[in-house]
Amino acid sequence: MIAREPTLARLASAQSLLLDPYGLNTSHLQRALGEIMSYGVDDADLYFQYTRSEGWSLEEGIVKTGSFSIDQGVGVRAVSGEKTAFAYSDDLSWNSLIDAAHTVRSISAQGQGRKVRTPATRVSKSRSLYPGLDPIGTLDSTAKVALLEKVERLAKAKDPRVVQVMAGLASEYDVVLVARADGTMAADVRPLIRLSVTVIAEQKGRREVGSSGGGGRFGLAYFDDELVQSYVDEAVSSALTNLDARPAPAGEMVVVLGPGWPGVLLHEAVGHGLEGDFNRKGSSAFSGRIGQRVAAKGVTVLDDGTMADRRGSLNVDDEGCPTQKNVLIEDGILRGYIQDAMNARLMGVKPTGNGRRESYAHVPMPRMTNTYMLGGDKTPEEIVASIKKGLYATNFGGGQVDITSGKFVFSASQAYWVENGQIQYPVKGATLVGSGPESLKKISMIGNDMRLDSGVGTCGKEGQSVPVGVGQPTLRIDGLTVGGTA
Repeated sequence: MIAREPTLARLASAQSLLLDPYGLNTSHLQRALGEIMSYGVDDADLYFQYTRSEGWSLEEGIVKTGSFSIDQGVGVRAVSGEKTAFAYSDDLSWNSLIDAAHTVRSISAQGQGRKVRTPATRVSKSRSLYPGLDPIGTLDSTAKVALLEKVERLAKAKDPRVVQVMAGLASEYDVVLVARADGTMAADVRPLIRLSVTVIAEQKGRREVGSSGGGGRFGLAYFDDELVQSYVDEAVSSALTNLDARPAPAGEMVVVLGPGWPGVLLHEAVGHGLEGDFNRKGSSAFSGRIGQRVAAKGVTVLDDGTMADRRGSLNVDDEGCPTQKNVLIEDGILRGYIQDAMNARLMGVKPTGNGRRESYAHVPMPRMTNTYMLGGDKTPEEIVASIKKGLYATNFGGGQVDITSGKFVFSASQAYWVENGQIQYPVKGATLVGSGPESLKKISMIGNDMRLDSGVGTCGKEGQSVPVGVGQPTLRIDGLTVGGTA
């Protein structure tokens, strides 16, 4: 048997699922795009998608909910200057497709159709970062329920103070097909799984929560006994630690951030400000600052959609462009922004493979993939030991940022008070307040322990959610404001 090249195999899978059953072929797609382009628009694309998803959740020892859904459709877009016209339908028939094409082409001020040359179809280059499998079928229903029951059993056995366990298992099989006005055809087959663990521990009438989990782009066999145990251990440890937490102090102080998931602060406070649309419009704190120092020496930040099996990775983005490893900040100097096709064209630069959308019913925009800071030369122990008085935050909950000012607010879900280089006790209610651009300049020590998160991140922007990854080493930030309860 001769194996088919992965890019062509993905394209064939997408066509068999999204075109063939509805009597569509590449000629139909070219014709629809030609109808749009004949009205003098600058760009156009078609985005076909088929998504099958499944979810299970366990609470109080029983599987309380189970869900299964299938969604499919096509999004049709025309771009003229800065304006976008968009239509979508869950009907994949030719009539529906051509109706949508006729609807969006009216965005052009030129109007009235004109003859356009149909470009030759070419298959976009793409990567092979994950298997093109359906993760839902990699474990049967009985085994999925047993996995959730095992999570609860392990958590309850870990400590008698654990009074409640909640576990969730989610799987998704996503197939996309992109056809662009320049003749580009691209496809991707995207598996995605996630296991989440939340425990509640009680002691002397006080209750605290701890959580953990992970996932990525592979099958459910990824969740082996050792990994499941590590998730449970982390969730239980977090809840038990918080049982002994004292009120957090408040004021300006040294803050040390742990590695991995605390990179969500970098994602929110810095990453969004480096997206092309905000910078083209001049609304980001980083607008017009390419080549300038925006962070302390040693700070290098990347957005990398090419990491194998990662939650935020893509073989091609949602505009058919291959994902890239983009250096955004290098040794403290701003080098570039994250770009989709439209904003790249308007800014006179190349797309960076960051055009993303939640589904066929949404327009693409520049979004992060896996955003992280490279490691330095300090050990984590050395960084913590450098704190005379300050906060050591190892895990975060929610947060928000104002893109224009760069100001952020983040709540630490697990943190410790440190004096004279020694961890004194866990604290609760610590909120970090600051400015993303200013905080980058206050980084004084960078750890050698760069770590990515376990595969749980979801990013929201303008009502759209997409899976992402974050990461960083242990960092010392001098003079960050902490809002506490003490």
